[in-house]
This record gives sequence, C-alpha cells and structure tokens, in this order.
Amino acid sequence: MKKERHPKGQRRQALKEQVKAKPGLTAVYIILRALVIVAIVAQSFKGNFENVFLCVLTLFLFTLPSFLERTIRIEIPDTLEVIILLFIFAAEILGEIQAYYIQYPYWDTMLHTLNGFLCAAIGFSLLDIINRNEKLKFSLSPVYLAVVAFCFSMTIGVLWEFFEFSMDQLFLLDMQKDTVVHSIGSVMLDPAGGNHPISIKHITDVIVVTADGAQQSLGLGGYLDIGIIDTMKDLFVNFIGAVVFSTIGFIYVKNRGKGKFAPQFIPTVVDDVETPSDQNGPAQE
Repeated sequence: MKKERHPKGQRRQALKEQVKAKPGLTAVYIILRALVIVAIVAQSFKGNFENVFLCVLTLFLFTLPSFLERTIRIEIPDTLEVIILLFIFAAEILGEIQAYYIQYPYWDTMLHTLNGFLCAAIGFSLLDIINRNEKLKFSLSPVYLAVVAFCFSMTIGVLWEFFEFSMDQLFLLDMQKDTVVHSIGSVMLDPAGGNHPISIKHITDVIVVTADGAQQSLGLGGYLDIGIIDTMKDLFVNFIGAVVFSTIGFIYVKNRGKGKFAPQFIPTVVDDVETPSDQNGPAQE
C-alpha cells in the first residue's frame, strides 16, 4: 500500500540533509542565533524592550537567506551566506545594542564597506541569473554587468543615507553621527552677504545660547559637524566595496567556469531536477 510521507517528516529530513551538507554554515547560524536569544533574555531583564525588538528583528533577518533560496530557487554560496549572517549580527547586536558604533570609531565604516560589497553582489547576481537563462534572449557584456552591480550598490547606499537623514530629522536619533572639526569655510559668514567663503581655522570651542539666554560651552574642542562628514564617508566606503565586487564580478563573467574565488560570492539558479519519487509517485512504506 502506498503512503505519502508526512510534510513534517519531509522537512525534518531536508533539514538533516542540509546540516550534513553545510556543517560550517549550520554551526555559524546556531551560534549566532543562540547569542541573540541570550541577548533577548538579558535585555528583557533590563526592561529595554527597544533592544528586545532589535533582537527579534535580527532573528527574522537571519531567516531571509534560506527563505530566498527556497522561494526563488537559488543557491547562495556558504561563504556569502556566512558574511550576510555576520553582517546582520555585527550591525544589530554588536553595533546597536553593545554600542560598538560608539566604542569603535571604524565599526560603522567597516559595515558600510561590507554593505557596498554585499549589495553589489546582490545586484550582480540578479542580472547574471537572467543573463544565463537560456529561455530568455538576454545577453549583457561583463562590463555592463559590473557597471549595473556598482550602480545598484551605490543606489542602496544612498537610499540608506536618506533613511538615516529622515530618522534624524523626524525623531532626533542621530543615525548620521556628528563629527568634531577644527576648521570650516562658509559663505554664510561673508559680511557682505556675497558668495565668498570665509574660513575659520583652529576652532577650539563652541558656545551655545540656551532658551533662557544662558551661554554654555560644549567643551568639544572644535566645531560640531551635523552628519555631513559621516554621510560622505559612508558613501565613499560603500563606493570602495562596490568597486571591489564589481571587479570580481567582471572577472567572473569574463572567465566563466574558471577560478574558485568569485563563485563563493555569487548565487546561482537551482536546476529543477525530478527525483525518482517525483517520477514514480509517492514513496512506498
């Protein structure tokens, strides 16, 4: 008598096979997930429910790579997937909750560089998958693919800066971190009201006037730049990450089938291959 295998049993078997096939990726996923769960418990005891929400969001983001693999039938290389998981953990748990953005000045720079790299990989892969589809009469040169990947990454970077700016303006969150500078040049200081920039060098302090008219020294040792330097720095390192991957992608397409480095970062389409059980009906028990 023929019996269909229970869907839960199929999923459990598929999960076991995935663990055997990708032990390193599975270990990274389990360790990071466990650390996030520990963070949820710790933040709950502290009553910091905003951080609890960030932890829950992190757990959700961890599931996106595998969800995309199943939904649109692609295979994300283990190396790329590990980088994505570590990026999410570093940005949300270490950066926001553990305040690494403040403790380590280059933490944000590192993540924006990696973001440029990852977004270029995503943009490149989307077009490369279409480009390799034999059913579509669609052929793009390696240079065009690299340029599109670069533009896609930079667009995502710009949209993120728009988001940070909006949050700072609406909710005063200071996502675009301020920078202390010691010299400025501005046409706003031109006594004639013209377009001639007036330079001020060796700024050592800034004094603000409060609502009650009292003067208060900020004690920063310089002038407080409101976000523009941080934004331009983020876009510049995003540019570096995008250029690096676009170059890798160009070489990958130019020498299709050669080399082992580039394929570790480029998703591919999963071929639909019928299994014997598909062809002969449900398995017998």
